[in-house]
Amino acid sequence: MVREFYAISIALIVFFAGLSWIWSSAIWVFLVIGPIIALGVIDTLQSRHAIRRNFPVIGNLRYLMELIRPELQQYFVENNHDGRPIPREVRSVVYQRAKGELQTIPFGTQRDVHEANFEWIQHTIVPTEPSPHDLYVNIGKKNCPNPYKANLFNISAMSYGALSPAAVQALNQGAKKGGFYHNTGEGGLSPHHLHGGDVVWQIGTGYFGCRNVSDGTFNEKAFQERASLESVRMIEIKLSQGAKPGKGGILPAPKVNKEVAEIRLVTPYQDVCSPPAHTSFKTPEGLLQFVKKLRELSGGKPVGFKLCLGFRHEFVAVAKAIRKTGIYPDFITVDGAEGGTGAAPLEFSNSVGTPLDEGLAFVVDTLRGFDLKRDIPVIASGKVFTSFDLLSKLAMGADLCNSARGMMLALGCIQALRCNTNQCPTGVATTDKSLWRGLHVPSKAERVANYQRETVMHFKDLLGAMGYLEAHSVKRTDVYRRLADGAVKTYEDIFPTMPEGFLLDEKNWRTLPTMWQRALYESDPSTFSVFPGRA
Repeated sequence: MVREFYAISIALIVFFAGLSWIWSSAIWVFLVIGPIIALGVIDTLQSRHAIRRNFPVIGNLRYLMELIRPELQQYFVENNHDGRPIPREVRSVVYQRAKGELQTIPFGTQRDVHEANFEWIQHTIVPTEPSPHDLYVNIGKKNCPNPYKANLFNISAMSYGALSPAAVQALNQGAKKGGFYHNTGEGGLSPHHLHGGDVVWQIGTGYFGCRNVSDGTFNEKAFQERASLESVRMIEIKLSQGAKPGKGGILPAPKVNKEVAEIRLVTPYQDVCSPPAHTSFKTPEGLLQFVKKLRELSGGKPVGFKLCLGFRHEFVAVAKAIRKTGIYPDFITVDGAEGGTGAAPLEFSNSVGTPLDEGLAFVVDTLRGFDLKRDIPVIASGKVFTSFDLLSKLAMGADLCNSARGMMLALGCIQALRCNTNQCPTGVATTDKSLWRGLHVPSKAERVANYQRETVMHFKDLLGAMGYLEAHSVKRTDVYRRLADGAVKTYEDIFPTMPEGFLLDEKNWRTLPTMWQRALYESDPSTFSVFPGRA
């Protein structure tokens, strides 16, 4: 093959040399053929790639095609429902709402209404007109001196560093325009978050922005200084996130520039990996004491925690600890295993953690069973893009929702799937200034506000079509799902609602399915470990 390559090259040189003699332009021949010959020599001598060594020059086409495969798939192959992780149909509606363009579709649904997992709601002959002013939730109902009135649909946790400074600024300005909150993600509170929008400061296991540099432990003074800022409206303790539960956050070295390192109090241009667990507490009771401490240090602002449901007995242990100590978190955010991230190992993204519907139902029912739900709002996070997504999570028992990738799409994300490389072509998920400087903050902020507003307004329309006036009226009996065998069941059939206070009487535990019995008997407020119960 190599000999044939050089024979062809020599023949080409002779051919073009003849032409150059005719046109007196020999120099251009070598400018064209020279690089090809040089590439062939490099391919032949290198030993890393067998394809390039066996097939010099043309073997490089394999790597080129592999490089642009996602783009070819997205633009030329996938249909409206094939795209992963977010189908084209969903991406399109986000773009349209963000830009204020036509949002209707022609000629009826393109979905197969008889396929497994198809979901729908019923409507009434006498629709209502809910007031948009009623679509808010009070957070901080029990022990909180400074409660917060939250919108139904907000910006989920995305860290500065994972996102560009322009993207963070646009999100925060969009939150200000639309009157909803912006979660910082565990990367810390940066100057880019402080553009007038309400902020939820997330405190992860790395305590970025409030850590002791020497050992990475929690620094009370640093936390108090930042938590007292007027823009910081709530504090969220991150126990785990859906895309990589059980593993700390990962920020690849190329994204850790000097500014990111200064905000996080870490070393620049090195991978930043958060610890898997917190060092400030080790037990359910310890978690609640930490909640109480942060509430006091922040001047009485709402403090809650976020988790992707793992072992069920651990969350039951937290519920028991709330009953025992009387320390109530002001909210609980439930993330689904389908949640997004900029960087995670494949095994964690694909195979660890509980999906949102199952996790949300268990968390809500545990709180109901211990008579805690009315005092602790639940926030759902994980692939919430449309008004129907919002409605279905509220039907499951959530009080409000967060969206990360939906807001990224509103910013202009094209699902290029390069979040972990620092080469995001739209400037959303990169710290490379040559890329993010193209993201125009004022116009993107307007699009974020448009998308959020239109989604909530369409949710209001869905409520009205169902005959409801208030968001909390939606319940599990309202959403239908077709199962794999063709049977149709409601959420209530699939996830039976736990009666209020049912779990307070231990005699009732034996009447529950085995999964519940194990979680109840194996949990204890003093430990996250399995308690030797009687199940």
